Amino acid sequence: MPEPLHDAGPAPAGTEPPDGGAGPGGADDLLRGAGVSPGIGAGPVRVLAGAVPEPPPGARHGGDAAAEKATALAALEAVAAELEARGEQAAALGNKDGQEVLGAQALMARDPGLADGVAAKVGEGTAAPRAVFEAFGVYREMLAGAGEYMAARVSDLDDIRDRAVTRLLGLPMPGVPDSDEPFVLVARDLAPADTALIDPSQVVAFVTEGGGPTSHTAILARTMGVPAVVALPGATGLPEGTRVLVDGGAGTVRVDPADEEVAAARGAAAARAALLTETTGPGATADGHPVPLLANIGGPRDVEAALMNGAEGVGLYRTEFLFLDRSTPPDDAEQERAYREVLEAFPEGRVVVRTLDAGADKPLAFLPPPGEEPNPALGERGLRMARLHPEVLRGQLAALARAAAGVSAKLEVMAPMVTDAAEAAFFAAACRDAGIERPGVMVEVPAAALRARDLVPEVEFFSIGTNDLTQYACAADRQIGGLAALQDPWQPAVLDLVAMAAAAAADAGKGSGVCGEAAADPALACVLVGVGVTSLSMSAPSLPPVRAVLARHTMDQCREAAAAARAARSAGAAREAARALLPLLPELGL
Repeated sequence: MPEPLHDAGPAPAGTEPPDGGAGPGGADDLLRGAGVSPGIGAGPVRVLAGAVPEPPPGARHGGDAAAEKATALAALEAVAAELEARGEQAAALGNKDGQEVLGAQALMARDPGLADGVAAKVGEGTAAPRAVFEAFGVYREMLAGAGEYMAARVSDLDDIRDRAVTRLLGLPMPGVPDSDEPFVLVARDLAPADTALIDPSQVVAFVTEGGGPTSHTAILARTMGVPAVVALPGATGLPEGTRVLVDGGAGTVRVDPADEEVAAARGAAAARAALLTETTGPGATADGHPVPLLANIGGPRDVEAALMNGAEGVGLYRTEFLFLDRSTPPDDAEQERAYREVLEAFPEGRVVVRTLDAGADKPLAFLPPPGEEPNPALGERGLRMARLHPEVLRGQLAALARAAAGVSAKLEVMAPMVTDAAEAAFFAAACRDAGIERPGVMVEVPAAALRARDLVPEVEFFSIGTNDLTQYACAADRQIGGLAALQDPWQPAVLDLVAMAAAAAADAGKGSGVCGEAAADPALACVLVGVGVTSLSMSAPSLPPVRAVLARHTMDQCREAAAAARAARSAGAAREAARALLPLLPELGL
């Protein structure tokens, strides 16, 4: 797994090389975006294919209907075989649910009725790509009108159609590309669904045109320990197969690097990683103030990395990864198994579970929003969606309660997208009805931070989600790369909101953790501790550098850095002011 090179916060987007300049290929060969996951990755570019164009209406074949039919049906069979193979890959990665979904798609691709429809269209003179497209259209309309469950399979059908049409048109296959060697994945952006089958041993780095420091691409990259650069203009214009060197800390992409440059970068990263891992044990400042360091995970398969990096528990279990890419929710037994496996891995620690955070950039087929949403990030998502579908929330809480029975880990459950005291009270009551004793809420809506004193009596803890808190406080969609500068959690206004929530919790004798990716920045971690945050949770590979930095600075230094950052007038000035008061950062190469 790539080792961190440095993590000095997101680099500004653009294409100018840093001072001192160009590598072997000259300044034009060094591209700059926002570095969001530190480390070094080198390999050939593989571009995530985008939307498949609709074959032109009225397209006709050359007259040999039998040959055209054979071509069309061969494409469908090839798609079915490919889906089955991907299912086996998913199973090898521990994703049995993914295998089931892909197996069901393979059956759809081989449906005899579909083949008959394609043959009929070809018999009328329609070219194979258009015949497949129109045959799927008939099925699509049937499913869309056959009730909620079947309508949810429309997206599966569209995926099969696009794969078949892509083959027939000779275009790049949609989705994550296949490769016989490790590669750098380049895309406009990556939705959570795009990444379900990514093998971290194959993808050595991510580079995207869109996204920001708190986008889901960034979060996924940090969780996987994969270097990533986002908000890089023109990234998808990099030619397929071009070798690149990605520095996810500096936010740079070197095109056609020399072998010596790659070796030197990897050597420097390994040396810094060795230094960072010298600090072990529970998180604490240099003068002994405890700061529990927890891991953000997406499921049981992330536990090993969390334990290897010294996580003292889980501060954010993103349960939505159990629900993505499915037409029905996971059943009670499946949920219980996934929760219990994580709880059993931390017998002496805390496991903080976030209930299903659906909506916005994590749509679920079986939980559609109630209507058209012009701005889904401000729509029915998180707890708002759960209140529309209370049976899903009840089922999840019941499964969590059963999973925690007889387990020594301390289960804490929190709701996302909570705005006011009434919502906090609703969620706390639902938890206690299910037998869960420690309900909490995420503070990620500015209103919740501003009135945190109203919310804190209703729950047992706060978990501050700096990703969305920054997005909403700065009115900057975290998926838009051009707004990366406004998605920076160093914004003094965001630090003020964090401080307000932490103070309200402290005054009530309750804890306030940060589970947003701000906690993964070692300098910002010190600032968060300085404003009163009591625990930090982050992607597993970020734990060693944060532990090392905290261990080298006192609580007073953290408070001084926090005061300096909050007194600044911009994110950049806040970062500089804090780093000036944390003198041992350079010693660690951070």
